[in-house]
Amino acid sequence: MKNNQETVSLPLFGLPRLVPYLRPYRSRMTRMILLALVCSVIDVCYPLFGRYAIDHYIAEGTLKGLPLFIALYAGVLVVQAAINDRTMVDSGTVEMSVDRDLRNRAFHHLQTLSFSYFNQNSVGYIHARVMSDTGKIGEAVSWRMMDCIWNGSYILFAIVVMFLTDVRLALWMVALLLTAGLLISVFQKKLIAVNRQIREMNSKITGDFNEGITGARSIKLLGIENKMQAEFEEDTEAIRRESVHSVRYSAMLLSTVTLMSSAALAVVLWQGGIMTREGIMKIGTLSVFVSYAMGMVEPLQFIIQNISSFASIQVNIERLTNLLAEPPDVADTPEVIRRYGDSFNPKVENWEELHGDIEFRDVTFRYPDGEENVLEHFNLTVPHGQNIAIVGETGAGKSTLVNLLCRFYEPTEGQLLIDGRDARERSQLWLHRNLGYVLQTPHLFSGSVRENLRYGRPDATDEEIMKALEMVSAREIVEKMGGLKSEVGEGGSHLSTGEKQLLSFARALLADPRLLVLDEATSSIDTLTEKAIQNAISVVTKGRTSFVIAHRLSTIVSADLILVVQDGKIIERGKHEELMRRRGHYYSLYTRQYEESILG
Repeated sequence: MKNNQETVSLPLFGLPRLVPYLRPYRSRMTRMILLALVCSVIDVCYPLFGRYAIDHYIAEGTLKGLPLFIALYAGVLVVQAAINDRTMVDSGTVEMSVDRDLRNRAFHHLQTLSFSYFNQNSVGYIHARVMSDTGKIGEAVSWRMMDCIWNGSYILFAIVVMFLTDVRLALWMVALLLTAGLLISVFQKKLIAVNRQIREMNSKITGDFNEGITGARSIKLLGIENKMQAEFEEDTEAIRRESVHSVRYSAMLLSTVTLMSSAALAVVLWQGGIMTREGIMKIGTLSVFVSYAMGMVEPLQFIIQNISSFASIQVNIERLTNLLAEPPDVADTPEVIRRYGDSFNPKVENWEELHGDIEFRDVTFRYPDGEENVLEHFNLTVPHGQNIAIVGETGAGKSTLVNLLCRFYEPTEGQLLIDGRDARERSQLWLHRNLGYVLQTPHLFSGSVRENLRYGRPDATDEEIMKALEMVSAREIVEKMGGLKSEVGEGGSHLSTGEKQLLSFARALLADPRLLVLDEATSSIDTLTEKAIQNAISVVTKGRTSFVIAHRLSTIVSADLILVVQDGKIIERGKHEELMRRRGHYYSLYTRQYEESILG
């Protein structure tokens, strides 16, 4: 409810927020507005041409001056056609340009936001801001704005002409327009409310349909086809009912417009006919009012419809501008940017070499959306080249230290030191370029195997790529696919989870990082492949500082230091042998896994 209230309070439907993004097109938009005004003046003048023709040629029975009249009329038609062409080109250009600029700006800003933003907002939410909201805004500031200007100025100019022609008949027309506007707005509001419900229902049906496809295996294994079918039919029946309501309100709206147009025409013919019979008004003048009576109600409907659309578009404006104003939780200081550059303009020549000495000094940390400290006065010194393992049950908070190391989050208190300096004194890109990270759920980009692995090092040769693949036992997989040119599919859809894991491992190795983070990197790999991976890890981690979030404790028995995490806090630390002798939490975890592996 809070967002809705804020939306209603936005002045001019939130359009002032878009001024910085519209400024590059101010000259084109000014021309659009002026041409729309000229075009509406021309439309208002057409009935006056008709009045002149009736009063001077038909009523007087003469053709004197007709060629000049036809030439003038044809000239106006040509001018209006040229104006319409120019206006449509300008409107289309502004729409596409604003849409492009907003999407580029939004995507650029997303690259600067911290990991916490993506952790707290769904992909669907962010996608809607970048794609749907920008498209609606681009349309609003071009076509919809032009519709409002043209239709509004046409009604205004027509009313002025009517009052200059005959005040009494003009007052009748204004009264009918106000009545028509009131009736149209009532049905328009109802129609918008129903269509909003239909959009929400349609989103739910799309979600149900997607779930029915992606979850087909689970649905069949659980035997819940009837339940899924019943839920889907219930949703489609609900949208059918609302769609019928929408059609009903649309019919009422169309009938209202037709009725009011007919009423305006009837009043003009009634009152104008009386004045014409009494000699107060000429036939040509009556024709002017007839034209306006038939042509003013529809523009009024367009104005009300577009105003209603702007009322909903302001939600899009607010959501997008709020995204663009979202500050990153982790940001380099201006001093750091001046020396080291940022993610888009790095000053690589000023980057120092990273050796890999890590120190957590009196670190206290609380997640931005949390209320309790996850770490309190935590201290840890890791000389370069050491292998640190982080273990614990699912949901224990094993990723916290790694998130701080990678500067996905900043310490709430205390310092993270890298090579003896506060991490905040260097750029994030400097750290990330020296960091290799293999995720538990690997992600591959659309493209070939070669392109994916070169994200780790753009200048890597094919020989170097194949060597990295061989180190992680993935060379045979790639050769079976058809070589480095083989496509991996969207998100790596052509590969199994284990195969994607191996390729992401090779990508990290190829980058030759000084810091290596393995986030349960062997949890999706079979036992045979895991053995080959462990051999590769022992080679790669030698001389590098590495942090391993371990799922299988058997893989980290040789780690230099093991940290045991429970409820977000480190409760034990030491080498494997030390922790086993203590018979504490680590001992319980290890023996339980060992027994499960024996029984399995």
